[in-house]
Formats: sequence, structure tokens, C-alpha cells
Amino acid sequence: MITVESARSRRHIILSVLTALLTVIVGGVLADHFVLQAEWWQVNRTVTNAPRPPLADLGPPAAPLTTSWQLSTPVGDSDLPAYDRVAYSIVDGQLVVVSGRGLDVRDARTGQERWHYHRAEWSMLGWARTVGAGRRTVLVAYLERTGHRGNRLMVGLDAVSGTLLWRQRGDVPATTDRTTLRWPAAGGVVFVTEDGRHTLYGRSAQTGRLLWRKRLPHGCLLPEAVPHASDSSESIAAFSIDCGAADRILVVDPVKGHTEFTVLTRNTARSALAVGGDVTVVFDGSSLQAFDRRGHVFLNRAGQDLCRDMCPIAVTAGHLLVAYEIGRRPQDATPVRRLESVDIASGSSSWHRDMPGYSALSVAGGLVYGLRSRLADPLLPAGMDVIDPVSGHGTTVPIPVVLRAGLDGVRPWLAAGGGLLYVAAPAARPRPFGAARLVALRGGLRGAGPPELAGVPARQWPDACSLLPKRDLPRGYSGEAASAAVDGLRLPAGCVFRPRRARGRAPDGPEREAGALSVTVQWVAPDTPAAKVLFAAARDTQNGARDRVRAGDEAYAVGTSSGTVVMRVGRTIVTVSSGLPDTATRLATVIAARLSAAA
Repeated sequence: MITVESARSRRHIILSVLTALLTVIVGGVLADHFVLQAEWWQVNRTVTNAPRPPLADLGPPAAPLTTSWQLSTPVGDSDLPAYDRVAYSIVDGQLVVVSGRGLDVRDARTGQERWHYHRAEWSMLGWARTVGAGRRTVLVAYLERTGHRGNRLMVGLDAVSGTLLWRQRGDVPATTDRTTLRWPAAGGVVFVTEDGRHTLYGRSAQTGRLLWRKRLPHGCLLPEAVPHASDSSESIAAFSIDCGAADRILVVDPVKGHTEFTVLTRNTARSALAVGGDVTVVFDGSSLQAFDRRGHVFLNRAGQDLCRDMCPIAVTAGHLLVAYEIGRRPQDATPVRRLESVDIASGSSSWHRDMPGYSALSVAGGLVYGLRSRLADPLLPAGMDVIDPVSGHGTTVPIPVVLRAGLDGVRPWLAAGGGLLYVAAPAARPRPFGAARLVALRGGLRGAGPPELAGVPARQWPDACSLLPKRDLPRGYSGEAASAAVDGLRLPAGCVFRPRRARGRAPDGPEREAGALSVTVQWVAPDTPAAKVLFAAARDTQNGARDRVRAGDEAYAVGTSSGTVVMRVGRTIVTVSSGLPDTATRLATVIAARLSAAA
């Protein structure tokens, strides 16, 4: 028989257990909210009250360029390696540096820090920028908690001060460009979606408030992250949407969310797009098309090899400038690329010029700047073309940047403002994941020589074949000159030394220790400091760079058995290649002595 006291005791025990359990649950929820997800320990951020720095819409003149300041940003090592990227943007006189740890905003004139937003134990996987009401630029960051992809956060920040404007949980970006981590925002609206990715939402970039929603056509969804699959200007936004057998490009009005037009694509796997002003450019793997604001095609070029991923574009003065490949030279199969200016209103071609190819284009101060991956083969520096967009005439100048194929972490990037030119390129150092190197360039001294050679007269370049006298070569070797051509200028930059075959017998003696030898003068800088900067850039972008070699002022070996040495002697950079490392080092020492004696 259960007594009243025992019943009360049992109820008391049950209530105590329930109270303890509720306390644990509530405590866990509060601990997660106020400790694990709390702003006070997770967020490392600063703000600034300093006014935005002025940065006129002006790039440097068509003359030799020199380094004003530079910055290296390490590539992250997260549990999502596809998102370990670095990207850049110029916003309101500031340089915005985007990486996995967050946002770093600097004065674009000096490189000095203005503000930053970092979040511990979270990875930044996307960002957007747009100009809202009152010409206020907003940066939007998307973050996910490390190891917990379902725990996500979106924040809006004032671009000038770094002030937090709003936070939003649950949304995800609408189709992030994986190579830059950027996703579309335009007209004060940032574009987001939900887990199913079947609906496009527009949120106010200033308040985070939901403005409109747009259901995609039946069976269509927004891909999570694809290179060149989305882009925007301040007037339109374009998205590549996956619709099975009928994939398409969707172009929308950012303020109202209305569809401006759609484009059916033939090859979804290779479809890529770019936006400039009111122009949308689409490359689907077999054709390159450009559309105006109403969806009318004003440029159509056919060919599978027109673009690598997406052709660089720029829009200025009612014209679209686009760089694409037109074929290959029959003698050596090297690609022939073209920069073309097309009138947007009529679709007529205003001019075109054939050139080596551009990694990026930018417009400032009525000039177009085109980034060449290399000034000319086999020279070391990258090149910059400064072009008049009306006539197509331009000047080529070298820049102290080295672009090598195979490096990742940042897409080659280009911008201009305040009389400076900003160039970003991937680097192999620091190990093991590399970094992004940004260089701010200004106009330098013109010099007595051509701008294509940074003002150094061609006669001051040493003849590569004369750097190795016959007495220092293995017996029976002779040199064959190879020149480098920079926009019509020819330089005696290369020399290949090969053994002459002895009659009736195989070669013996020293000539058996190696095959062909090569000497390449990769650059002659205006002065020693400029050569040091370029040499350091070359070493930092060389995956196989080994310990330093005793030759010249500074030198390093490439690989463990390649027999290649890169060295600097004063303002001259030379590469020596041989079948054996010891031979390359010995010959590099000989060449260094001759260059030093001739200085």
C-alpha cells in the first residue's frame, strides 16, 4: 500500500530529476549560445573612425613601373581545401583582402591596416560587396563553423569603418565563384538561397531584411560553387542554374528580383559567365556570346578553345573589350590571342589587336590595363599592356611579378586607382600551402631605353652565348643563339650549347658528362634593387626551389636533380641548365665572374 508520504516523496524525486534534466538542457543551450557561439570570444575585429582614403579613378602612365608596396597573404589550411582561397577588391579607396580567416581592409594608397573581421574556429567561405542607399558600400561575409557545416552565419559590415550592420543565420550564398569566393550582390541587394537551392532570395545588404523571393523554374537549382558560374555589376546579376537537360543562365534585376532574360546553354559542365556594366558574357565551351541589358546578342564567336575558363572582359565608353583565342600558329602550335573592342549598341567591331594573351583586364582613367602572364618567352617578368580603348594602340611594360602555371590559391587579379596599379599572383611560399602576393605599382623612371625593357637599352643586355667561353665548356661543345622578342625588339637572351659528334667514334672525356647546356638571360633590371625584387618573386613562385647556391650575388637550385641554377649578378638574372647539378653550379660560377668583371 502506497502511503501519502511515499507518493509525495516519489513526486519530489521525479520533479527533482526533471528539474535537473531541464537545468542541464537549458544550461547546454545557453552555454552553446552564450559561450560556444558567443561573439565576445570568437570574434577578433577592429573598426575605424578615420575617413575613407581618396583614390582617384586613375592608373599609372604607359611607362616603366616600380613597386610602391606589397603584401603576402598565406593560403589557409581548412577542412574544406577547395575554399582555401585568397581574393582582392578595391572598395572606397581601400584594398579588401579576403581569406579563410576573414576580411582584412587596408588603405589602398599605403597598405596600412584600417580594420579587420576574423572569427575563431570559423572559416570564411564566401563574400559579396554592393553599394546601397546613400552610396554606402557594404561587405557581406559568409562563415561556417569548423567541422559543423550546418552551423553558418552571414554578417553585413560597413565597408569604410568595419561596423557590424547585421547578422543572419541559416542562409547560404547563391552560387559562389570558387576561385574568388565571391557571390553576387548588386544595387544594395545580396543574393542568397536555402538548403534546397530551389529559390533565390534578395536581402538588403544594409539591414539583412528579406526584400523578395524568386522560385526557380521547376527542376532547376543553384549550384553551390562553380568557377565563373555567377557574377554581377551594380545593375544586374547573372547565375548559371542547373536544370538537367535544359540548363540556362538567369539574369535578374537586383532591386525587384524580376527576370531580365534567360539563356539556354549547350554545355553546362563548361559554362562560364562574366558581367560588366549592363553586359553579360557567356562561354559554354563551343561559343562566346555577349548580351546587352535586354538580352540581345551583340557578339557571337564560335570555337572550343576561345577561352581557358572564362575570357577576360572590360566595359568602357559603350564598348565591350574581350580577349579570346583565335587559333594556333602552324609552325609551333602556340596560341594566337586577340583583344577586340565591340560597340555594344551596334555590335560592330571597332578594332582588334593580336597579342600573347591576358590573365586579367581593368579600366581606369580612360585607359585599359591588360595583364600578360609573361612579358615574352623566356623572359622572367610578367607584362602590362596600357591601351587606349578608342584606337587600340598601346604600350607594353614589364612588372616585377612572376606568374607561373600550376600555382593555386589566388586567381591573377588586376585593378587600378590613385595612380597605382594593383596586381595579385599566386606564390609557392610559405610552405606547404603557398600564399597570394599583391604588389602595388607606381610609375618609375623612364630611362634611356624602350619602356618594354623598363628603360634599359637593348645594347646593355649581355649576349648569352658570350657568357661561356670555349675554354670553360666541355670539349667539342658549341653554342647556338636563341633570341627573345618583345613587341618587335629582339634580345640575345638565350644560348644552347651542344656537343659536336666526333667522326667515327663516340665522344669521350668531359663531353660525356652532360648533354645539352643552356644559358638564359632572363632579365636585366634598371638597377640592383629592382633586380632583387624580381629575383625574390621568381624564387617565391618556384615550387622546386632548393637551398641557395654559391654563385653570383644570390642563387638557388631548382629541383634535386634537374641541374638548373637561377642566379642574380647585380641587375642581371641568369638561368643555367645542365644534365648534372654540379655542372650547372660550376658554369654558373663562371658566368657570375664574367658578369661581375663586365659591370
